[in-house]
Amino acid sequence: MSIRLAVPNEIFPGERRIALEPGIAKRLIETGVEVCMEKGAALSAHFPDDAFEGVKIIDSAAELYKDADVIFKVQPPTLDELALMKSGALIASFMAPHKNQHAIQKMCEKNITSMAMELVPRITRAQSMDALSSQATIAGYKGVLMAADLASVFFPMLTTAAGTIRPARVLIIGVGVAGLQAIATAKRLGAIVEAYDVRSATREQVESLGGKFVDTGVSADGEGGYARELTDEEKQQQQDVLAKHIAMADVVISTAAIPGRPSPKIISKAMVADMKVGAVIIDLASEGGGNCELTQPGETIDYEGRVTIHGPLNVASQTPVHASEMYARNLFNLLSPFITENGELELDWDDEVLANTVLTHDGEIKSERYREVAK
Repeated sequence: MSIRLAVPNEIFPGERRIALEPGIAKRLIETGVEVCMEKGAALSAHFPDDAFEGVKIIDSAAELYKDADVIFKVQPPTLDELALMKSGALIASFMAPHKNQHAIQKMCEKNITSMAMELVPRITRAQSMDALSSQATIAGYKGVLMAADLASVFFPMLTTAAGTIRPARVLIIGVGVAGLQAIATAKRLGAIVEAYDVRSATREQVESLGGKFVDTGVSADGEGGYARELTDEEKQQQQDVLAKHIAMADVVISTAAIPGRPSPKIISKAMVADMKVGAVIIDLASEGGGNCELTQPGETIDYEGRVTIHGPLNVASQTPVHASEMYARNLFNLLSPFITENGELELDWDDEVLANTVLTHDGEIKSERYREVAK
């Protein structure tokens, strides 16, 4: 018997993305899956119900959830949503397990198999499933546009009748997916771009995009593509060099975030005080508290009339069409290898991607990384 896949309306405040788009819905139906969606669920992403040909539109979340074998979501399920799901169902979404201990406990109680999109391993085979990367691409792009909007200077060099306008100096801190997209976007806008990351291996990537790599003499390459923790001495050396570049920048865009952990504090209050009057900081690590000591997540503040510090949240949701399209593809690429020709679901627990992505299964926390969270 083919599985029934359900996509509910996202109820998290401000969330405009949806875990399905018409093209992916069609591909799922072609595999034999019965696809259902809550009425109006995709309107916030500008997809009307009638765009989903072959998808069964359900009037209420309660009716949608009760017979769903598989649920695709963007935001972590709430306790109320979990209460509506049948025991033994599978859900794939971002889970934020470090914040949602009660949800993890509930999923274990109901024998729900949960696939946490932030746990998809960063290996070559899983690149098409990596939702953190797809959504970070949007964050890096939007971060530069926010900076250009808030900045008191032009980004490109302009030759005008009133004279030549010098290009803005933009410093990108953190050269992951968001940082690389920020470099590329700032360069397209004509800025002089510098970038810094504690991982020395990113130098070549920065230079390939036309940016200048800021070398602090500290290398902290870690496992899984993330940086290791710096020693106190390394942090001081990093800050001494960075402080000089931050002071010269018209715009600083920080992107250094580690899923499930507080964002590292890289930009101190003293550094902000030394910045140019009218400078802007866009802190894309605000979800984890921010890279700047003065960042107030979700707020835009004016520090002593000198520096504007913007701490945006859920940035990917600001571009809901493409964010939803990429996220839906990530979900499809993750689950489709386990869908049989008859539209049934057969999970292969020897699969490296599946084994690393599953958070809960069979009443237990399967992720070693979060096994202690619910205790």
